[in-house]
This record gives sequence, structure tokens and C-alpha cells, in this order.
Amino acid sequence: MHTDFVCYVIEEYKNKKGLDGKTVISFFIDHDLIKYIEECYGVLHTVGANYIIDEIDEITAQA
Repeated sequence: MHTDFVCYVIEEYKNKKGLDGKTVISFFIDHDLIKYIEECYGVLHTVGANYIIDEIDEITAQA
């Protein structure tokens, strides 16, 4: 598991959206985003935080 990277994404998302950690964790769990981050680590760790946040927004908008 890429725990450091998952934490990084959660922190970046939290800061960009102006949310608290508890809200973001619940959101990520509800949308299975931790699994997504783990499965896509190979690509996601090579792009910037803004791209990752945009991807999360796109994924969750489709849900």
C-alpha cells in the first residue's frame, strides 16, 4: 500500500477544497477513492496535485 501517497492526496484535496480531514476521509471512503488511488498509483504519482484533484472531481461527478 502507498500510504504516504494516499495521505498526500487526501491533504491536497482537503486544502484545495477547504474541508476538514474527517469530511475528506468520509468522502474518500464513500466514493472508494482510496482504492482508486492505490490502483492508479503508477500514473497518479507522476502528475501534479491539481490533475489528481480534477480526476477525483470528475470521478465523483459521474457517481
